[in-house]
Amino acid sequence: MTALFAYVGGYTTPDRDGRGSGINVYRIDGGSGEWTHLQNIGGLENPSLFTPNRAGTRLWSVHGGRNLISAFSIDPASRHLTLLNQMDCGGNNPVDTALDPTERHLIVANYGTGSVAVMPIADDGRAMPISQSFTLDGTPGPDPVHQTQSHPHAAIFDPSGRFVVIPDKGFDRTFFFRFDNGRIEPTAQGSVASKTGAAPRHAIFHQTLPVLYVNNELDSTVTVFDWNSDTGHATESQVVTTIPDGHDARNTTAEIAASRCGRFLYVSNRGQDSIVLYNIDRRTGHLTYVEHTPTGGTRPRFFTLDIAGKKIFAANQDSDDITTFRIDAGSGRLTQEATRIKVGSPSAISLLTSP
Repeated sequence: MTALFAYVGGYTTPDRDGRGSGINVYRIDGGSGEWTHLQNIGGLENPSLFTPNRAGTRLWSVHGGRNLISAFSIDPASRHLTLLNQMDCGGNNPVDTALDPTERHLIVANYGTGSVAVMPIADDGRAMPISQSFTLDGTPGPDPVHQTQSHPHAAIFDPSGRFVVIPDKGFDRTFFFRFDNGRIEPTAQGSVASKTGAAPRHAIFHQTLPVLYVNNELDSTVTVFDWNSDTGHATESQVVTTIPDGHDARNTTAEIAASRCGRFLYVSNRGQDSIVLYNIDRRTGHLTYVEHTPTGGTRPRFFTLDIAGKKIFAANQDSDDITTFRIDAGSGRLTQEATRIKVGSPSAISLLTSP
């Protein structure tokens, strides 16, 4: 069976309550599911979300609370990382990047400074000085702690590769840009407002339907948008909760992902500490809440589906572990497996197959 390789980032500094050791690389056995540690890249502050290239030969990392993007090469045989360079991203606290279809530019969401930057990528994968920086404009939401200013929290391309989506947690808006010839420009729509205080965080497109899903961090909801791929225009069509009946304690959402088959959507809850399952209507893309599954850890900041769409790996930031779940192909329901990987303050997992 084909092995998977997992690249795990974690917070390392006191200001992030970090207990991590940088980036850890693991081999996941395709049969037993056992994780074998291969490499640690230390000396990195708060490596978080990763963006790999399609060939699996390059990897770029943001750094929580800092102003850097790190570029790595991936050895095709050992799958070890080698640091190529680090580059200023033109803002503070980059939280996510998106690689354009030509793999010549990264779009960087700078959470701390309310800006979106374009960073060229050299032929060898090195990050180059930013070529453009765009400051987001809007009105802060009502939360006195989390919404004092713009806080772009993600960057993704639409399936056509012509538009960039930026959910802004601070402004209660999701911004849309047209990408052309290495530059971003606002679409005619520009942005779409969410409910006041919702705080859009991350986003994902449906596999085949023209539908965009955005999870809202502070009010624990998911917004469904109809997506016009010709104009980059989004129209809200549904809002659903991530909170099951009976849970009254504080909760925030974190990650969102759609199944490879396009029938299921998953969102992680922090506080309630679960992954929520929705059925997706095959015609409209609308969501029906099915159930929630405890992650077996605390504060699931991140989760990801494996390449085959048969498992989910949840990064529980505050309990310093990664838990694994089997996905039922018929229902999408999750069953926790015995495998538990201990790693400090995990914040992100990228999965690559062997070449």
